[in-house]
Amino acid sequence: MATSTSHVNDLPHCYANGDEPNQTFMDNEPRINMCFDSMEDAKKFYTNYAITCGFAVRTRSSKKDKDSNVYYLRLVCSREGKYVSSIKPEVKTHASQTNQCPASITIGRKDNYWVIKSVVLDHSHDLCLNTSKLIPGNRKLSMQAKHTLQVNDDAGVRINKSFLSILSDVGGFENMEFVERDAWNYIVQHMISLCKDGDGQALLKHFSSMKALNNDFFYDIALDEGNRICSVFWADARSIAACAEFSDVVSFDTTYLTNKYDMPFVPFVGVNHHGH
Repeated sequence: MATSTSHVNDLPHCYANGDEPNQTFMDNEPRINMCFDSMEDAKKFYTNYAITCGFAVRTRSSKKDKDSNVYYLRLVCSREGKYVSSIKPEVKTHASQTNQCPASITIGRKDNYWVIKSVVLDHSHDLCLNTSKLIPGNRKLSMQAKHTLQVNDDAGVRINKSFLSILSDVGGFENMEFVERDAWNYIVQHMISLCKDGDGQALLKHFSSMKALNNDFFYDIALDEGNRICSVFWADARSIAACAEFSDVVSFDTTYLTNKYDMPFVPFVGVNHHGH
């Protein structure tokens, strides 16, 4: 946990660079005047707290300044609000569940920090402590899981078999962070984004083959909201090892501008003890 600097002494609890406190449940509770380096750090903190408690989080409202920058955000329990069924009460077989959960926090920007302005900890429903990671708002696929699904799909392995393999690797359902449906959705989106463009599929196959040759080869592909490739990063094992030894000078070269995909090619270049 990072402490606040002298110019924010009125903000006693600061979390910097996405720090995640590893204290007890009570120490992790959000409190008024907690501050964070960024909005994303604050959201990450509250999301991790929600997973610990057994609920999920969603954004209820936000406010922007004249430059369209968000300066206020309200995060609530995913079971906030009132559900209105389209089925008439007299023909329903199950009663409606209207939780209207009040649990929430509000955060606002102050100077260069994001500060918790208000906190409501109470919930109007039971919490799911044992399965909180599998609540829809909390489910996520790790980079390792995505890689396993991609490689197995390229090899013709059925998705349910891949899911069971990942399940075995993590030691059971209690350690899973997604369900089989998420794996299906990921592969479908992945195929939509890459199969439209033969070059994208070829790139993925090349990276997979490089990873198979040397497990220290690293790559990451980011997709935009339309599931199109928007950025690609890769580094071979030799370059990673060289950077660890010779990291005094690393240049960020934007000379190559853009190619036919309107994506700049930007190499990171270092210098070793031989001047290479």
